[in-house]
Amino acid sequence: MTRPSTYLLLSAAVCAAAAEPPVPTTLRGHDRPVSCVAFAPDGKRLVSGCACGTLRLWDAVTGRVVRTTNAGGDGVGCVAFSPDGTRIVTGHWDKTLRLWDAADGKELRSLKGHKENVLCVAFSPDGKRVASGSGDDTLRVWDAGTGKELLAIESANEYDVTAVAFSPDGKCIVSGDGDNVLTVWDAADGEELLSLTGHRRAVTAVAFDPTGTRIASGSQDGTVRVWDRTRGKELLTLKGHAEDVTAVAYSPDGACILSGGDDRTVRVWEAKSGDELRSLAAPDRVAAVAWAPNGSRAAAACGNNVLLWEVAK
Repeated sequence: MTRPSTYLLLSAAVCAAAAEPPVPTTLRGHDRPVSCVAFAPDGKRLVSGCACGTLRLWDAVTGRVVRTTNAGGDGVGCVAFSPDGTRIVTGHWDKTLRLWDAADGKELRSLKGHKENVLCVAFSPDGKRVASGSGDDTLRVWDAGTGKELLAIESANEYDVTAVAFSPDGKCIVSGDGDNVLTVWDAADGEELLSLTGHRRAVTAVAFDPTGTRIASGSQDGTVRVWDRTRGKELLTLKGHAEDVTAVAYSPDGACILSGGDDRTVRVWEAKSGDELRSLAAPDRVAAVAWAPNGSRAAAACGNNVLLWEVAK
């Protein structure tokens, strides 16, 4: 009988509490703080970007650097792989987005339109669009093939758009902003569908679960919150981080939530109950987190390095 993928997480809290904290593998090479990290869809590669403008592609199995690219743009603030693994999009502090060929590292095109730093990026599930948020208080949607701007949505509260994610069906986009609010938008026409309030400080991270019915968010208020997208209600408040939560991600099967924070920890939570399953110590603040596609490993941008943990076996 084929077991569901949640078995990788060792039937949750009992095993997580009993197990010794895993020791991370440290991927070294960046000269300045790493701001972002993302797994390729095949799980074999990992990309990271840093404040110096360097983009590094790693072998996620051996930990070796496959390629180093001078991405420019006064620093790489955010990164995402396309769903088919052929392209990488980066957001920069010079107000641009850049698309790269994942195979050879060549720049494919530069997307210009934002008037301030690009703070977050995401590919649509079909890889045809890219969403970005910026310090210019806008959420923009781009044609990933041509680079044409499709939508420019201004934040109603005139705050930075700090986090963005597409729903699994590509029909909606959720954004988080500096006014503590999450907003769900129609990805086709930019119509506001839902506003979610509850955080007490800026929203720093957002993620849809695999079903598209739940949204996780992280905030400078130190909490991770889980929302019901269909009803527009807060379901859970996950407390444990001692400082700002900087990143959140759902496991591929939706059973768990990964979060990172300024308190130098990466935490694993049970998505249904909100129970904390594990706290992983990091040597520096955690700027970003990512799940491996099979759910067995977690990556974190931490100081000048990337850390890789075996979350469960």
